[in-house]
Amino acid sequence: MTNFKNKNVAVLGYGLEGQDAEKFLKSQGAKVTILDRKFNEHYLRELSKYDIIVRSPGVYRFLPEIVEAEKKGVKITSPINIFFKECKGKIIGVTGTKGKGTTSTLIYEILKADNREVILSGNIGKPYLELLPKITNDSWVVMEMSSFQLIDLDISPHISVVLNITLDHMDWHKDRQEYVNAKKNIVSHQNSNDFAIINSEYETPKSFEGLGKGKLIEFSKQNLESKFKKDLLLRGEHNLENIAAAVAVAKVVGINEDTISNVVKEFKGLEHRLELVDTINDVTFYNDSFATGPQPTIAAINSFCEPETIILGGSDKGLDYKELREEIEKRENIKNIILIGEIGTKIGEGLRNKNVINLGKISMIEIVKKAYEITPKGGVVILSPAAASFDMFKNYKDRGLQFKKAVEKIKNEQ
Repeated sequence: MTNFKNKNVAVLGYGLEGQDAEKFLKSQGAKVTILDRKFNEHYLRELSKYDIIVRSPGVYRFLPEIVEAEKKGVKITSPINIFFKECKGKIIGVTGTKGKGTTSTLIYEILKADNREVILSGNIGKPYLELLPKITNDSWVVMEMSSFQLIDLDISPHISVVLNITLDHMDWHKDRQEYVNAKKNIVSHQNSNDFAIINSEYETPKSFEGLGKGKLIEFSKQNLESKFKKDLLLRGEHNLENIAAAVAVAKVVGINEDTISNVVKEFKGLEHRLELVDTINDVTFYNDSFATGPQPTIAAINSFCEPETIILGGSDKGLDYKELREEIEKRENIKNIILIGEIGTKIGEGLRNKNVINLGKISMIEIVKKAYEITPKGGVVILSPAAASFDMFKNYKDRGLQFKKAVEKIKNEQ
């Protein structure tokens, strides 16, 4: 444990985790200074005058000013490092490029169903430092963990879950290797009483095996028992990987398989992530507004064999849609494409053998009405835009909520 009493501590970055750190540090008697670009563009000057720097996850760990202060003897830490050192309970950490939120939530729901004392935190759930007074030796804390948090973590969770790792946040990390190395910290500091639960289907997570001393447990969707694959509300092959990870954790924790199976069957997934919304006259609607790039949309459209109507488009992030178009053309069950927003035309460019309707920037209710009108009975309508939302909506959540409200309105008019 670090003694913060009467220490001069700088909190770098004043987002949710920075604010959480400020409250905690003040409760420990620290003299806290908030440094953030939005308050002062020269916020990184004179870092060496502080005893301790607490880096919020959004602030790059190896900024020259931080490295220089460290060389001069300033201790560099982060809210997640503080939490790990202070936490009395057992931590289950989940990382990967996609699926962290779904897997973390499913693990949380399984533990809760078994009447465990469990808290969901990290990138999803509640700010973690404020939870410390409520956490006991019997508590389980499930944490979704990003590379931003893991890059300088020097303690690993008791149970570490490594999903598939592809490529992300290249605007933050200097290269792919640094991104992968950051993720490795989730297992590399484990001891022999810990568990490393790793997706064995992919080369990158497999390279994490043996980095720490935790007991290795491999999982994959191929090796997931059939009883955990039946009668699922959660759609998609990719979600079988998330289920397999959660099942592996639940077994380590010692939870009855019937309890695990019941929770898995009833789990609908997270809001805005291939979320089952409703069915109107045998047409089923899915909200996948969280899909702001081609890869999650490809996963979404490959999750169904029913006739599909896909809603695509939004604001431009400079992404390449060639692979998405190829997947759409390949799948005979995709009947209709509705294009929206500033990027819709670009996404749909050259699409053949599909009914393509370009609606541009119109209201969500009109978009959903058109989708309902052209989708055959037994079919599905999927909002999986493969683009950001800022041309027409506040954010992806606003886009998803408007979609859900439009579905509800149409149902009430039937």
